[in-house]
Amino acid sequence: MTSHISTRPRLVATDAGAGPAPTAGAGRRRHLVWLLPVLWTLALGLWGLSRQNSVWRDEAATWQVAERSPGEIWHMLGTVDAVHGLYYLLVHVLFEVFGASTTTLRLPSVLAVAVAAACVALIGRRLAGPWAGLGGGLALGLLPAVQFQLQEGRAYALVAGGAGVSTLLLVSLLPPGRPARRTWPRWTAYGVLVLVCALLNWLSLLILPAHAATLWWVRAGRGAVVPWLLASAGAVAGALPLILFSRTQSGQVSWIPPLTWHMTIGPGVLLAVGALGAWADRWNGPRPGRPGRLSAAAVGLPLLAVPLLGLAAASLVQPLFLDRYVLFSMLGLALLIGAGLGAAVRVLAPRRPRASRALVPAVVGVSALAMLPVALADRSPASRVDDVLAVAGEVSRLKAAGDAVLFVPAARRDTALVSPGAFAGLADIALARGPVESGTLKGEEAGPARIRAALRERRRVLLVTDAAKVSKPSGSEADRTKAAVLGSDFTVVEDREVRGRRVTVYERRP
Repeated sequence: MTSHISTRPRLVATDAGAGPAPTAGAGRRRHLVWLLPVLWTLALGLWGLSRQNSVWRDEAATWQVAERSPGEIWHMLGTVDAVHGLYYLLVHVLFEVFGASTTTLRLPSVLAVAVAAACVALIGRRLAGPWAGLGGGLALGLLPAVQFQLQEGRAYALVAGGAGVSTLLLVSLLPPGRPARRTWPRWTAYGVLVLVCALLNWLSLLILPAHAATLWWVRAGRGAVVPWLLASAGAVAGALPLILFSRTQSGQVSWIPPLTWHMTIGPGVLLAVGALGAWADRWNGPRPGRPGRLSAAAVGLPLLAVPLLGLAAASLVQPLFLDRYVLFSMLGLALLIGAGLGAAVRVLAPRRPRASRALVPAVVGVSALAMLPVALADRSPASRVDDVLAVAGEVSRLKAAGDAVLFVPAARRDTALVSPGAFAGLADIALARGPVESGTLKGEEAGPARIRAALRERRRVLLVTDAAKVSKPSGSEADRTKAAVLGSDFTVVEDREVRGRRVTVYERRP
């Protein structure tokens, strides 16, 4: 009688605890399981990294803060954006070493997602076999949420990378066989990583209940539960001062809309896909479905579901539901997709060995082609709500000696902060205290009376604001004063919209 194991392609062999021992040929190729996803993710990340030399408003906040000194950044954190303080300091160091550019701004996100892809591949290989690891690692970079943040100058991709490493450490500390000795260095590293991720975005602490669910699923003993509790408690305690202080700045997220049913459709689809992968994972490993087995489903399903559901629950108290806050949950989805692919290979291998070897590359290739429109859109300036560099170029072309400039709302001053050369010679007549001096992102503006008086002394004024399709009414009295005086005393001579922003040139009426 022919053994099914003997007919499987060698790459299907799994690590200890997840299937037959790998052959010598497969052993020589084990590094490809994580290396190929890393190279794949790097290629996706470096492709169109500059987005046609565009920077949108969130990245502009990172850029202008990172160009301040550490003391100035610290001063600002007492007023605004304390939750992003560690990230701003990191980008400040990178700007000092490599110079301020879109590459320096976004490359850390590319590298972090590449690390996350490697972690998904290693976890998948350990728990469900090489094909599962390879499929999951390659799938991560194709997920729409990941593709968007892959080239973003914010901290969310870095958190995903840290979450990948911490999850890999957890899996390594829950071996299917006899517990390893001297595990405290890894538990310490686990706690430190969770803490660092929390300092980058404290909502990343939702990874702890996800990992707790994994421990419960696999029926972990005291040897794992006790050190996990200690490491987790240390991370939470370290992040608690930031959490409490940042709550005093909660007005920064007041723009997030309340959670509605239609906002849950996308996460619901992801959970359904993840559940399908968890169901298919029953065919991975030597004893499918065994209670308490450390499996891809036991790690991936909680990592996907718990952060999404936890964020949704928190949003019922205060609106916070933005998928980027729990980007790291996509690692769980990628792991489950890989588990499903690995199971498909196992089922197909006894009957179609050659086809089974081509299954994962074929699925990834077809998926990449299907996602090509999304990938192209994410790498264009139109993928973001605006572009602060493009509007700065328009200002540079339209300005003349003696002109003044106004920003509505005041946050649109980020254009001048990121591209000061384009605004050289323009008088910012509404500004009372600059952003650095006031420890803010946009500076402090003068009162309506002073703005009105300053405007009446000018012949030409450039107004930088949002494009009509994305603009919202401003509730600021100062902004209403700007609009009233410009409407009554000036006439429009130029009006241009470019990539989500608008520059209007006003001249005083005779």
